[in-house]
Amino acid sequence: MTPRSFPARLPICLALAAALATALPMTAAAGAPAESTADQDAHRTVDLGSVEVRATPLPGTAEDLTRPVEVLAGEKLDEAKANSLGETVGKLPGVQSSYFGPGVGRPIVRGFDGARVQVLSDGLGSGDVSTVSVDHAVTIEPFLANQIEVLKGPATLLYGSGAIGGAVNVVDGRIPEQATTTPLEGRAELRAGTVNNERTGMLRLDGTSASGKLAFHFDALHRETGDYDIPGFAESAEHLAEEGETPDPSEAGVLPNSALRTDSGALGLSWIGERGFVGVGYSLFNTRYGVPGHAHEEHDHGGPIDDADEEEAGVTIVMDQRRSELRGGLSDVGPFASARFKFAATDYTHTEFEGREVGTVFDNSSREARLELVHRPWGGWNGAFGLQWSDRDFVAIGDEAFVPATQGSDTGLFWIGERDLGPLKLELGARHDRLDVRATPEALAPQRRNDRKFEAQSLSASLRWNLNEAMHLSFGIDRAQRAPTAEELFSNGLHVATGRIEVGDDALAVETANRAEIGLHWHSDRIELGVSAYTVRYDDFIYLASLESRRTPGTVLTDGGSEVNLWTQNDARFNGMEAEATLHLADNDSGAWDLRVFGDIVRGKLDGTGSRDVALRVFHGDHTHSHDARLAGNGNLPRIAPARIGGELRWAAGPWRASLGAVRYLRQDDVAANEHESPGYTLVDAHLAWHRDGDGGNAFEVFVDGSNLLDEEARAHTSFLRDLAPLPGRGFAFGVRTFF
Repeated sequence: MTPRSFPARLPICLALAAALATALPMTAAAGAPAESTADQDAHRTVDLGSVEVRATPLPGTAEDLTRPVEVLAGEKLDEAKANSLGETVGKLPGVQSSYFGPGVGRPIVRGFDGARVQVLSDGLGSGDVSTVSVDHAVTIEPFLANQIEVLKGPATLLYGSGAIGGAVNVVDGRIPEQATTTPLEGRAELRAGTVNNERTGMLRLDGTSASGKLAFHFDALHRETGDYDIPGFAESAEHLAEEGETPDPSEAGVLPNSALRTDSGALGLSWIGERGFVGVGYSLFNTRYGVPGHAHEEHDHGGPIDDADEEEAGVTIVMDQRRSELRGGLSDVGPFASARFKFAATDYTHTEFEGREVGTVFDNSSREARLELVHRPWGGWNGAFGLQWSDRDFVAIGDEAFVPATQGSDTGLFWIGERDLGPLKLELGARHDRLDVRATPEALAPQRRNDRKFEAQSLSASLRWNLNEAMHLSFGIDRAQRAPTAEELFSNGLHVATGRIEVGDDALAVETANRAEIGLHWHSDRIELGVSAYTVRYDDFIYLASLESRRTPGTVLTDGGSEVNLWTQNDARFNGMEAEATLHLADNDSGAWDLRVFGDIVRGKLDGTGSRDVALRVFHGDHTHSHDARLAGNGNLPRIAPARIGGELRWAAGPWRASLGAVRYLRQDDVAANEHESPGYTLVDAHLAWHRDGDGGNAFEVFVDGSNLLDEEARAHTSFLRDLAPLPGRGFAFGVRTFF
C-alpha cells in the first residue's frame, strides 16, 4: 500500500455522509417552529467578546474579565480547526504551537509550553502524557469543540502548578448541563484535503426527552491522512550542508512517515432538574501517527499507519485513551449561590512501534476531582471557593524508557473574588497546593531521593479601570509557583524523540514566577484596539540545559555520540508584548469589510551570571558513565517562539463570507548556546464559505480553505524537528457542514 492509500475498515465517513444528507430534511419534516433570523445566523456568527468563559467559576465574558483571555467559537473556530490543538489556537495573539509532525502540536502561550501550560477538557486535565515528551500528542480533538479558551498568564490560581504559564480549556459539552431547545439538534461535517489526502467526518447529536428531564450527547470523528506534501526536501539546506549530504531529487515533495489516523467518540447522559443537573459520560480517543525524521543509528525503524505496509521507515505511535466522567451542578445551596462538581478517571496507553516491533509502552492512569462553590456576595465581594485533587500512576516499559515509573498526587485549595468599585473592577485570589512525586527506586542511583514533597502558593490581583465607555485599562500582578515534574526530577537516559540524553535532578526546588502586566483596550464604531505588555521574573526557573564538556572545553558534552542535557534551575526573565486591531472598513451593498492586524513578541533569557561546574551520571544498562561539565548561568533560553506580524481581510455579504490572511514569522536570532538561528517565513491562507439557512432552524454550508498558498518552506523554531520536518506545503481543504 502506498502512503497515499487508505486501509479498508468500517466506513465511518460514509455513515456520516448519510447522516449529513438526511439530517436536514428529516428535521424540517418534523415541523419544528422556524427560528428567528438572529437564531439562524447564530449557526455561523459569534461575537467572541460576549462568549461566556467557562474556565473560571465566576461567570464572565472575555470582554468583562480582568485577566487576559482569548476565545475561539463559531465561524472563527470552524476556520481555525486543525489536526492538533496547538495548530488550532496558534494564530491567536501571544499563542503559537509546538510541532513534531502533524499528529503533535501543543499550545505555546507567551513563550511557555510543556509542563507550564495546562490543557483542559472543560475544566479537568486531559489525562495524557503530552508533557513527558515532545512527540506525545494531546488527547483532545479540536473538531469536536464548542469553544476553546486560552488563559494567558499564570492560571495556577484556578488550575494549580501545571498552569504557571497559562491554560487552554476546550469546551465540548459532552455531559449536558441543560435541556436542548429542540428534541434533537446537532451538527455534522465532511471534509477532504489535498496536501495530505485528508478524509475527515464528524457527527454530533444533542437531545432531550419529552419530559425535559433527560438529556443526551453523542459525538464521533474519524480522520485519515497520508504523508503530506512539502515544497522541497525534508532536511533543511543547513542540515544537509553540516552532514555533507546531497539529497536525492526523487525524495523531494513529500515528508515520509507523516501520515495519521484518528478516531474519537463520546456518549453522555444527564438528568436535568429545576435547580441543577447530574450527568455521566464516557469517551475514547485513539490515534496513530508517524514521527517524521525519527530513527536510531543502530537500526532502521518501521512504523506505517497500516500494519500491512512494511516499506515505510520511521517510528509509529499508537495512542489509546478511555475516560469516564461524572459532573453535577446545584443552585441555591445554603450560603452558596451554586455548587459544581467534576470527576474524571482516565486510562491512557501509548505504544511506540519500531517497524512491527514494540519499542516502548507508556501507561498512565489518572484521576481528578474538582469542587467549585460560588458564594453569595460577602461585603460587596462575589467569589468562589475551590478544591481540586488529582493523582497519577505512570510507567514506561522498554529500552527507550528514560523516565522511571512514578506516582504523583496534588491537592489544592483556592479562593477567587471580584468586586465592582464604580469604574473599577478588582479581582483577588489565593491558592495553596500540596504535591507529592514518588519514583521507583533505581539500583544505579541508591542515593537518589525517590519521594519528594512540595508546597506551592499562588497570589493574584488584577484590576480593570473603565476610563469611559470606549476605553479601559487593565493591570495584573501575580506570584505563582510550580513544583518540578517527575520527568524533571528523575529522567536519566536517551530521549529518542529529541536525540538527546536527559538527566534529571532530584534536588530541584519549586520555581516562582512574578508577573506584572498592563493592557489597554479601546473601541469606536469603526476601530477596535487591544495592546498589552508584560514581564515575568522567575526565581529558580527549571529548564533543560546544554552542557560544555570539561574534558574537552569548548565542545558540547556527549555520551555515546548523543548530546547530554541536564534539568537544572536558574533565575530567568520573560518580556513580551502583543497587539491586535480590527478596522471595520465598510458595511454597504458590497458587504461588510473588516481588516484585522496583530503582532506579538516574547524574549526569554537566563538572569544569572558566569558559569558553574556540575557532575552527573548517565545510566547505561547495568552501569553508569560519570561526567564533569560546565553550565552557563546566562544567555537566551532555547526554542523561544519568534516574533510575528499578521493581517487578515474579511468580507461577508448575504450567504457568502471570505477571508485572506498572512502571518510573517520573523527570523529568530535570539538563540541559546548550541542552538541554530531560524530563518523567517510567511504563511498565507484563505477561506471561502457559502451558508444557507433552511426551515426549522436547519442550516448548511459549503467551504473551501487554503493554507500556505505561497508554498513556502516553513520550519518552526519551536520544533525539535525544525531541520528534519518542514510544515506542510500549499494545500486546500473543502467540504460541507450542516447544523440542525
